[in-house]
Amino acid sequence: MRNNRSIISGIDWWTIILFLAIALFGWLNIYGSSYSFDQTSIWDFSNRAGKQLVWLATAVGLGAIILMIEEKAYDVLGYIFYGAMLLLLIITPILARDIKGSLSWITIGPISLQPAEFAKCFTAIAVAKYMSRYGYKVRDLRDLIVPFLLIGVPMMIIMVAQKETGSALVFISFLLAFYRQGMSGYVLGWGVVSILLFILVIRLGEIALPIGLGSMGMLVSTLSIEAVVLGLLFAHEKDIRSLIIVGAGVAVCYGIGLLLNIWIPINFNYIGIASLAYTAVCLLWQAIKNRKTSLAWIVGFVIISAVLCQGCDFAFHKILQPHQRIRIEVLLGMKDDPTGAGYNVNQSLIAIGSGQTIGKGFLQGTQTKLKFVPEQDTDFIFCTVGEEWGFVGSAGLLLLYLALILRIIYIAERQRDKFSMIYAYCVAGILLFHVTINIGMVLGLLPVIGIPLPFFSYGGSSLWGFTILLAIMLRLDAARVNKMQG
Repeated sequence: MRNNRSIISGIDWWTIILFLAIALFGWLNIYGSSYSFDQTSIWDFSNRAGKQLVWLATAVGLGAIILMIEEKAYDVLGYIFYGAMLLLLIITPILARDIKGSLSWITIGPISLQPAEFAKCFTAIAVAKYMSRYGYKVRDLRDLIVPFLLIGVPMMIIMVAQKETGSALVFISFLLAFYRQGMSGYVLGWGVVSILLFILVIRLGEIALPIGLGSMGMLVSTLSIEAVVLGLLFAHEKDIRSLIIVGAGVAVCYGIGLLLNIWIPINFNYIGIASLAYTAVCLLWQAIKNRKTSLAWIVGFVIISAVLCQGCDFAFHKILQPHQRIRIEVLLGMKDDPTGAGYNVNQSLIAIGSGQTIGKGFLQGTQTKLKFVPEQDTDFIFCTVGEEWGFVGSAGLLLLYLALILRIIYIAERQRDKFSMIYAYCVAGILLFHVTINIGMVLGLLPVIGIPLPFFSYGGSSLWGFTILLAIMLRLDAARVNKMQG
């Protein structure tokens, strides 16, 4: 009994209040978006509002149970949890039925669960456990290999085997914890450049250069990588000697290609690969000779960027599902499909715009009532907020999320052990990624990849997954408070 009282006294109740505020507001909007004239009761457990209330009640109970578990269990059993989770992810495609091209849902009687939603939690525990071990240094490139594998393995299983790209991309959010521990900003640069390379290769890939010269997308991409490298050498490294050597070598590679093209057609994609290979070898030699770790990071950037450049086309056409490719093409302006792939976003924007400042009022949204927006109580639930509650309601919801994420970061910073701090930053990163991507896709700023709004969208797996994430963090934080009081 005494232990239970100490746990309750150590809980960060501000986080609990923010969680309940978001979840209850989400429940109201699920009722509003799924409302029909033949099912008007909010307590009707046959409709989505009633079912979500059950999920919410069970989530609160699940969170309470987690708070009672000894905090050391998550550290001691971290790898066991992770291994069990990987096994579950592997067998999921075998047991799952195909739902819109995805093999990520397991049905147990009347309940359908998505194991990928829970994978984020157990991956966060495993990453926190490894990065909190004695002597770990995030700036050491070798020490990053294992954490990247811990993140990459479930990510690839979910993306390739389960064909669930949105849930897989969420694992990128773990980089926030890496940066807090001192990881080089070059990795962030890799991420930004990767996105730009993908856009360039896909957007310009259909533009062919003269016969035999390759594609415009690959040429522009490889030249962009070289430009970034030269910029880093000049602005960041202040290494004029390496700048001259690399720049001259790149110029020679393309010059030879242009000369040879006079007599025989030369595919400039191969010239680009040769140029990047020269740049990588040259900088690697300088890094070893002068013992400059920063140059080694640039070498890694060149290699990874080159691989991405060559793999973008393959990933776009072979890994992504047809509906995902169309959504990206519509977003990039390659296709115009207002009644097909672009329908959800167009109707969502109409709903949000019609809400204006204060909204049409609860249960008064015409786009919502007439079911113009598909998935309006799951992935596109934010459009219901915009239509019925207007700019004021939408801004209020965003402020709630901002307050919750900032509170989690505050909790992370006050931890006295690395395990708890890293785990809390993983939680913050996951929530930030979900909120940013979900609202970005609803507003037409990002591709539609199908990830829920945390604690808000309809769905038991999502709600349980986020609740487990939050509850474990609160339990670790409560242990810190109790130790201080003891």
